Amino acid sequence: MALFFAIVIIQNVIPLLGYIPVGPFSIAIIQITVIIAAVILGPRDGTLVGLTWGLINWIRAFAWPTSPIAIYVLVNPLVSVLPRLLIGLISGWLFLKLVKGRPTDAKVWQLSLTGVVGALVNTVLVLGFMAILYYMGMLPLDKLNVDAIMPYLLGIMGTNGIPEAILSGVLVPLIAKPLLRFAK
Repeated sequence: MALFFAIVIIQNVIPLLGYIPVGPFSIAIIQITVIIAAVILGPRDGTLVGLTWGLINWIRAFAWPTSPIAIYVLVNPLVSVLPRLLIGLISGWLFLKLVKGRPTDAKVWQLSLTGVVGALVNTVLVLGFMAILYYMGMLPLDKLNVDAIMPYLLGIMGTNGIPEAILSGVLVPLIAKPLLRFAK
């Protein structure tokens, strides 16, 4: 598990290893590490690796934001921490359900589906919590015209969420399948 913690920390600290900048936003690839940790180590440890990413992401929102909107939304741990934590938990549970408790016999489609779902958990929960907290008045967005930027926020789903899901669906089986041979 320490190896996965180290990878997540490195992906957050070294530019381009965890986030690929696309215009003013960044496509996250750290969820792939969290999903692989959940597949290899199980839901509990995957959750801890996701929590590590979430806490780093929360701290970065104050010190070194990954996008212009991060300083407004990622300072709330419900947006920056909880979705990342749930990636590990949900991916781990889904994978165990798909393989019926026999992870070493995992098929590529099971790993790919776990990767896609894990990435979508991140995108849907981050954007969902952003919307819920905005409408509840719990995000410091009162100075922004959210109605004007809503098309851009929805565009994030397409420009970030879909590529993240596809990338996760391709890379999780490529990396996790060989690693599962060495899993306990």
